Amino acid sequence: MTEKVHRYKAYTLRNFLQIKQLIKLTRAEIRDLEVAGNVLPFRVNNYVVDELIDWDNYREDPIFNLTFPRKEMLTTEHFTLMDSTLREHGDPDVINQIRQIIYDRLNPHPAGQLDLNIPEVNGKTLHGVQHKYRETVLFFPSAGQTCHSYCTFCFRWPQFVGIDNLKLATNESEMLAAYVQKNQDITDVLFTGGDPMIMNYKTFERYIDPILRIYKTCGLQTIRIGTKSLAYWPYKFTSDDQADDFIRLFEKIVKTGINLAFMAHFSHPRELETRAVEQAIRRLRATGAQIRTQSPILRHINDKPEIWSAMWRKQVNLNCIPYYMFIARDTGAKHYFELPLVEAWEIYRHAYQNVSGVCRTVRGPSMSCTPGKVQILGVSETGTEKIMVLRFIQGRNPDWVAKPFFARYDPEATWMNELKPAYGEKFFYEDELESLYKRKTADSEQFNFE
Repeated sequence: MTEKVHRYKAYTLRNFLQIKQLIKLTRAEIRDLEVAGNVLPFRVNNYVVDELIDWDNYREDPIFNLTFPRKEMLTTEHFTLMDSTLREHGDPDVINQIRQIIYDRLNPHPAGQLDLNIPEVNGKTLHGVQHKYRETVLFFPSAGQTCHSYCTFCFRWPQFVGIDNLKLATNESEMLAAYVQKNQDITDVLFTGGDPMIMNYKTFERYIDPILRIYKTCGLQTIRIGTKSLAYWPYKFTSDDQADDFIRLFEKIVKTGINLAFMAHFSHPRELETRAVEQAIRRLRATGAQIRTQSPILRHINDKPEIWSAMWRKQVNLNCIPYYMFIARDTGAKHYFELPLVEAWEIYRHAYQNVSGVCRTVRGPSMSCTPGKVQILGVSETGTEKIMVLRFIQGRNPDWVAKPFFARYDPEATWMNELKPAYGEKFFYEDELESLYKRKTADSEQFNFE
């Protein structure tokens, strides 16, 4: 494939002043970026900077807010603490100590990721694997624990801050294959991170090959790749040196009979408007792979229904499948991006009403919380009482899935732990969830989904 070669260049705190467009920022804004970037991971690349951001309106620009840390993304307490530390101490050890204090207050591993999700095989804990739902196992390859650019909202921010005890990662691809083979209920392996598409071809192939060798002896049907590369570096699949190698590997996966699904993160229609992303999508689709799209709903980024309806239409026109609207997890800079659950549902509802049936494959708004993926179905009334109607899209116990349940109407709640049952003292799943915690604490056995 003949295509102009685009050279990737990353900007971090070490070299971000090389970004020529920053001349538009004030000195105070540059300082704020530096302080916030010493807490929240900061990495942006030349494609995002040159092709996606409207620098004439950067303060309101959704992609700027999506990729550049801002003062408001930290609480006043945390910003002041880091600002004063940087001014008074040049010692990296002191800065790191303060950074760790702040990290510990940002809920680095929400939704039971460390307590309930990490399995074992042959007596060995798989620290780079999560198995929360019966059919799906998540794999965090150690070589994929970075991204082409970092999202400021990212709930996986602990993967990027350089502190090993916060990371989930492994290079044990053979152990993953053994675990999948042992657990015949697993149908889907999701490569995640970071971004698996940051890896070079040979490294990625080494992770894929063990799965291809065993898939006929297990229940595996789908390999998923969670990636933001189509939005942040589409040249990965068109003009990069190894683009053709990746395309051939994807064709090989599909020809074996495995369903290959790219779980593509697009947070705003702007990310779908360049010629580069359209070419990359066409090339991936030509391999036989599916592309399913998802994003959190985020204040300052996409908190209007017309943004979502436009984005879903564009995705469908590019032969992508709208999949999820998420609620941003309760970690990191959530206070800056969060919306009340009721408001998120209203945005979803109005966006959903304004698209045709081919776009209505999308589900949401959904919270990926400790018990599972909980969807807000809407607000209803029983007599004189307003209630919120919820259901599990996924659950730690598969029997929880698709059962409607009810919470008291709360127009201010932004996460599941802020909701109260509408009837009774507990939600229907709470006793069983508590017993799962006790079982996990009592022994190191993997969770039994039977």
